Amino acid sequence: MRWSDLLRMSINSLKRRKLRTFLTVLGVVIGTASIVVMISLGLGLQESMYAEVEKNGGTTGLTVTGRTDGPMGAAGASGDASGGEEQKYVTDDLIKELRSLEHVKSAEPVLDLSAVAVKGRYEGSLELCGMTPEGLKSLNLELEPGGKLPDGDSAQLELVYGNAVLTNFYDKGTGKAYWDTGEVPDIDLKNDNLFLILDQDGYYQSRNTPGAGAAESGDGMSGGTSGSGAQGTQPQAAPKKYVVKGSGVVSGGMDSYHTDSFKVYCDLDKLREYLRKEFRGRVIPGQPSTKSGKPYSKFVYSSAKVQADDMEQVEQLSAAIRSMGYNVETNAEYIDSMKKQFAMVQAVLGGIGAVSLLVAAIGIANTMMMSIYERTKEIGVMKVIGCGLKNIRQLFLMEAAFIGLAGGIIGNLLSLAMSALVNTFVSGGSMGISGNLSFVPVWLVLVSTAFAVFVGTAAGYFPARRAMALSPLEAIRSQ
Repeated sequence: MRWSDLLRMSINSLKRRKLRTFLTVLGVVIGTASIVVMISLGLGLQESMYAEVEKNGGTTGLTVTGRTDGPMGAAGASGDASGGEEQKYVTDDLIKELRSLEHVKSAEPVLDLSAVAVKGRYEGSLELCGMTPEGLKSLNLELEPGGKLPDGDSAQLELVYGNAVLTNFYDKGTGKAYWDTGEVPDIDLKNDNLFLILDQDGYYQSRNTPGAGAAESGDGMSGGTSGSGAQGTQPQAAPKKYVVKGSGVVSGGMDSYHTDSFKVYCDLDKLREYLRKEFRGRVIPGQPSTKSGKPYSKFVYSSAKVQADDMEQVEQLSAAIRSMGYNVETNAEYIDSMKKQFAMVQAVLGGIGAVSLLVAAIGIANTMMMSIYERTKEIGVMKVIGCGLKNIRQLFLMEAAFIGLAGGIIGNLLSLAMSALVNTFVSGGSMGISGNLSFVPVWLVLVSTAFAVFVGTAAGYFPARRAMALSPLEAIRSQ
């Protein structure tokens, strides 16, 4: 019997039992859609992770941090770290050394610190991140129209605000922020100047000290000391307030989240200049000190972003830097670790969806068995006129495969529609990830369709064997 004849007979048989075929296909549709949607959620998380890693140097990126015997332990009086080789700091000397290493494409210092910003009745905390112009360019920040990277030659410190930074501001009168009231603070980050306080401890102490308000200078730009009070006491001097302006805002809504959402980027040299001016003669917060409590002789950075010239050299380069006594985290190691976690997540989600497809397979088997009982005489006639057992098996397997194929195709169309709805109405940012929450690649569509066909064919195997085993004479005599 020709394949075209088998194909025609299979389709006609399914058409004769429209309701039963529809219900059986519906089971496969639900099972396929369940698997695809579940796995797409895991893939959405994975794609989000890949996007964040790509923004931070891709697979060739390394992050170098210091190694200390405590939280920024004290250095020796001569400026050498106590504890010998155990104390390692990221300084300009290290940056030069890293740049001289083989296979290093770039090495840029990074300085992270927290500060306070004030605008009218609003006050908020900022996560400042000082980077070189080259380092800022490597972030590939997507800014709102009109925005630009900070200008290191500007007279003022220029800031690039993350899209969710405004949520850190609260009304000083009520103490409530955006998450409490749902009201956006009346601050235009792109155009308004803000007061920046680098000495947070001094600022909060001065606010809690009686008479501290008199310590602030009249222009609100810098702090000073007031004269003696009525009883000869000296109020706590308010720290300086530096006027800063925004050069850009990272694109995205306040409720969306990604790596840059709460960051505030600025020029590293300008930030270092402000810090040295503010803490002249004192230890800058986050910086190490000597045993006598004086500032460390060298400026210490939070980390260094290193870019290898080739992915194949990342492991060798990280080993070389570790041998120098520093901690190294590579994006490649992070990706490998996250891949294992996502594989487990996808396996669990896919397993949940597979239960529905298993139920559908039982439905297919039941439908095919019922079809055989109803077509017993037809099968007997086919055998009498010379139809081979192989053709009979192929006929019923083809019908089962058609059910799986139809269910797989419709199920994938349904899953694509559901994925689009999820991405439209459920923001990935609200779930703590960037990008879309659901991601359905082409390979998932093809694999799930093929799997549905396989399940349908497998479910029809035993009914097909039952059809082959029927006696022709008994089949003809039936009914």
